Amino acid sequence: MMQCDPTTGSCLLPDEPSDAQRQPTTPSDVVIRYVGDPMCSWCWGISPVVKKLAEYCEQHGLSFVMTMGGLRAGGGDAWNSAFKDFLRGEWSHIQKKTGQPFGFSLLEAEQFNYDTEPACRAVATATLLLVERGLRSSAALPFLSATQHKFYVDGRDPKTEAFYRDICDQVGLPFEEFSQTFTSQRAREAVSQDFALCRQWGVRSFPTLLLERHGEISLLSTGYVDTETLLNRLNAQLPQVAERATE
Repeated sequence: MMQCDPTTGSCLLPDEPSDAQRQPTTPSDVVIRYVGDPMCSWCWGISPVVKKLAEYCEQHGLSFVMTMGGLRAGGGDAWNSAFKDFLRGEWSHIQKKTGQPFGFSLLEAEQFNYDTEPACRAVATATLLLVERGLRSSAALPFLSATQHKFYVDGRDPKTEAFYRDICDQVGLPFEEFSQTFTSQRAREAVSQDFALCRQWGVRSFPTLLLERHGEISLLSTGYVDTETLLNRLNAQLPQVAERATE
């Protein structure tokens, strides 16, 4: 069954070996990397914090990049009373801890495959299309947030293409173009690369935030953290950014 840690505020990947080839990181100055999954409940819990972090990066000239981790790519948990009770308890705890809203209508469904690959692929697709339009990859963050809200609050199924129609409207993407790309081999390869990078970096739980400096990766945080604590950690590791912030 899916594992989540209420103490650290994170959801864990299953203990399965990955045969994905390791892929090199691209050297750059400073990149903040967010690793998560649209159907990871703690990733929804930390969503407002991630938004503040992305805004901070924008203000201070830091790159903010999302990588989808594939929490339960392919599913794997039987949709039974035990799993639904687990989700109900987990979502209630996260709602109390973070203040993020949850609806529970999905738990009334007789059948549901908790396969997170399509939702991850949708975010990867949106990122591809937005970057092609000359935007930063962080422009896909509202797409991720809207996907999370529609799943966790509205109880809709993110495995269907139609799920993303109004979300595409919100972020200014033509739905037909999104739909064609979402079902393409290109999108499947893009999200597979995300999954491979996640495992290359040794990320085993979500949400995780990484700091990359000149191609070297270090851990910024794993699990839920509030905005003040997170930005203090970032400033401690990047004192030059903290100095600019006080000028």
